Amino acid sequence: MGRRFFLKGCATLGTVLGLNACQNRSPSARNPTTSDLGSQSLSLESVTIGPTNGQSPTHLMVCLHGWGANSQDLVPLASALDLPNVQFLFPDAPFPHPNVPWGNAWYALESQDNQGLEESRQKLLDWLTSLEESTGVPLSRTILSGFSQGGAMALDVGLRLPCAALVAMSGYWHDSAQLTRESLPPVLIVHGRQDPVVPVSKAQHARDNLKALGIAVTYQEFDMAHQILPEVLVLVRRFVLDVIG
Repeated sequence: MGRRFFLKGCATLGTVLGLNACQNRSPSARNPTTSDLGSQSLSLESVTIGPTNGQSPTHLMVCLHGWGANSQDLVPLASALDLPNVQFLFPDAPFPHPNVPWGNAWYALESQDNQGLEESRQKLLDWLTSLEESTGVPLSRTILSGFSQGGAMALDVGLRLPCAALVAMSGYWHDSAQLTRESLPPVLIVHGRQDPVVPVSKAQHARDNLKALGIAVTYQEFDMAHQILPEVLVLVRRFVLDVIG
């Protein structure tokens, strides 16, 4: 898996949701709170947005940001997706970005060997597994999603866990998951045909290889670059609603 296609800029959310690429932290929607939700010994710092219906969450949706972004970057998804029974969590990747002072990374794309991937993978696995204790929601009712490098982490880690579903937006697959489970979660992959950061061929590769493993994959390309358009959000919301019933 090459790294060069990432080095054109930060893999942050497009301006369609009101955020400029590589921006600093900004006020977030729906009054999210920053917390160390999960086991204190396994915790990743995260932004949490509770259900809008005032009830205990029936499901969790974890959203992983891209390379050079931070936990605030995908916060607008909570309002945009309009899932009143769902609690959203936006964790910070554990490593500082080498060039963006406020940005983080799941692993080093500037290195030849994706330095930090194994450590980040384990941190995320442990944190996700610990969430049921603090939220009351098991992994079987947790949707793991991500954008760009976060989408790659969602596929990598999510296929190792009994998650309800996985969503990869403008992402790719490491081809490194040890798929030992008999039942694997359904996957939604969305990508832009004009993406200059992660080529659409990477999404097509993930689609074809995941389908070959017997995984139920929903795949859709859009006429967009490295961003999330309203049409993508409509598709993601429909997919999640189909999963949670």
